Amino acid sequence: MSQQKFPPGWDEERVREVLAHYEDQSEDEQFAEIEAAREDANVTMMAVPTDLASEVRALIARRQSA
Repeated sequence: MSQQKFPPGWDEERVREVLAHYEDQSEDEQFAEIEAAREDANVTMMAVPTDLASEVRALIARRQSA
């Protein structure tokens, strides 16, 4: 059996907590969370071509680890 690999600071418990959070949300709660992110001045939402998504994720990861 292969061992799970998690990002730094994450473990199986944290993954389960995040999954439970999103699985238990009602549609209204999902909408409210999306709207809050859209209204946050520190968040920019944009469409990214699928073939560039991995590069964008890597760039964000480098920025967060700096």
